[in-house]
Amino acid sequence: MSAPHAEAVRNTSSGAWHVTLWVLQVAIAALFLFGGGMKLAGAPPMVELFDEIGFGQWFRFVTGGLEIVGAVALLIPRLVAYGALLLAGVMAGAVVTELALGGPVLAPLAYLVVTAIIAWGRRDRLPTPLWR
Repeated sequence: MSAPHAEAVRNTSSGAWHVTLWVLQVAIAALFLFGGGMKLAGAPPMVELFDEIGFGQWFRFVTGGLEIVGAVALLIPRLVAYGALLLAGVMAGAVVTELALGGPVLAPLAYLVVTAIIAWGRRDRLPTPLWR
């Protein structure tokens, strides 16, 4: 493959990856805005779920707030990697909680995977680590 052709292929795939990440970011941000909003609004299923968890309703507010903050951060280019990392952490906690309660883990696990993909794909927006 000639050098100009290889560069063109690299730029095309890089552009497609960028668009894919944006689609994932917008879609998962919408889901987290909805879910976080339901938690903050006190939707009965959310109140029941957090009663079952047993940490109290304050934890519902914290979780809903983190989901809203993370979702908004996914839509701000400078903050996208931080938002994805925050939401991945929240979803890791959700997976552990669902496993402990014997509940369904598919949805939080899928959200964890998507937010981890976004965090990895936008890692260039994080500061350079000190050990480099």
